[in-house]
Amino acid sequence: MARWNPIARGAALTAVASLALAACASSSDSDSPASGGSGSGGDGDVLKIGTLLPLTGSLAFLGPPEIAGVHLAVNEINEAGGLFGNDVVVIDKDSSDTTNPQIATQSVADLVSDGVGAIIGAASSSVSLNVIDDITAAGIVQISPANTATALSGYSEFYFRTAPPDSVQGDALANLIVADGHKNVGILVFNDDYGTGLRDVVQSVIEANGGTITYGSEGQEFDPNAGNFSSDVQAILATNPEAIALISFDQAKQIIPELAANGFDMSKLYLVDGNTSDFSADFEAGTLTGAKGTIPGANPTDDFKALLEGVNGGPLESYAYGPESYDATMLVALAALRGGAPDGATIQENMAAVSGANGGTECSGWVECSELINAGEEIVYKAIAGTGAFNADNDPASAYVGLYTYGDDNIPMWIEAVYGEIK
Repeated sequence: MARWNPIARGAALTAVASLALAACASSSDSDSPASGGSGSGGDGDVLKIGTLLPLTGSLAFLGPPEIAGVHLAVNEINEAGGLFGNDVVVIDKDSSDTTNPQIATQSVADLVSDGVGAIIGAASSSVSLNVIDDITAAGIVQISPANTATALSGYSEFYFRTAPPDSVQGDALANLIVADGHKNVGILVFNDDYGTGLRDVVQSVIEANGGTITYGSEGQEFDPNAGNFSSDVQAILATNPEAIALISFDQAKQIIPELAANGFDMSKLYLVDGNTSDFSADFEAGTLTGAKGTIPGANPTDDFKALLEGVNGGPLESYAYGPESYDATMLVALAALRGGAPDGATIQENMAAVSGANGGTECSGWVECSELINAGEEIVYKAIAGTGAFNADNDPASAYVGLYTYGDDNIPMWIEAVYGEIK
């Protein structure tokens, strides 16, 4: 469960002062240094970080900010002299989605062969569940900036995440719906580990507050690979819900127009991180006016957004999980530094400590934190995303969830963040 405290409108985390705009300095697949071995979870004196993030598929809109976050952190480290006398190397690979599972499987095999010590990703919880055993069996740390499925909590000692589990987002979403005065709620949810896990939390909180789920309970999920969702829309509308929570990925692009065409009041539609995105190019103006959504993570500052865009080489349509990706990368490098080696086992042993689980001096960014570690001090890494230290399940012990609302332009606008402590 989570304990919530509202954060004032407009509040945002302070960006790391030492960050500087720089062109992406990481290696491509072809020019990465050759690995000295395979399946060793990293070796030698070079920290190699793989990314397993969506370049294609239904979550491809999340790929650019996540990749930018990773490269922003690596640029910062390398501009300060790197790690163990060498530049940190990044090898980017595509995770795609669960409709193309072979892509992530092959990407993981390539990264294991490349001798990475850590893999940042995947974005999709279901993709992670498909490949996590291959990653962790190779002695490689997997740290996701976006996985939220509760099934991943405590899954492996080598698995971490900088996004909170759905017990946090689900609690925030359900309480938002309840606070807006809705008691009879329908849930359109796809049959996916992420979707059903989030649905279960939303349902339990709404029912605990005296509400009823009119549609979308277990057995009433829709097929994420279906070509048409009109029958699902008709089924939920037939139950006359006061509000609808839509838990999906880009299936929302087909479902939202169906809801609007059937006269549903879109100000009573609630979205989640898998679909709270910029729909300005997809729908007529005003389609989503008043709809709301949630995305784990505090709203990044304008300065941090500019840094992400600088690495991306242009504007980003979304900043979701960019801060979490930066934090994940920074924690991996700090763990390697604390342990004195860039291999997966060493990184794993030191992740909790550098996140602040042992207490210590609070610090931000590579220069400040690495100086403290080199001086023999314990640190509490101050995450850009606002998450707390790792708990016993390797989840953040506390986190923010951002609340968003849509204007006439169909673009989500940040309202406020709520802060939750995971119990």
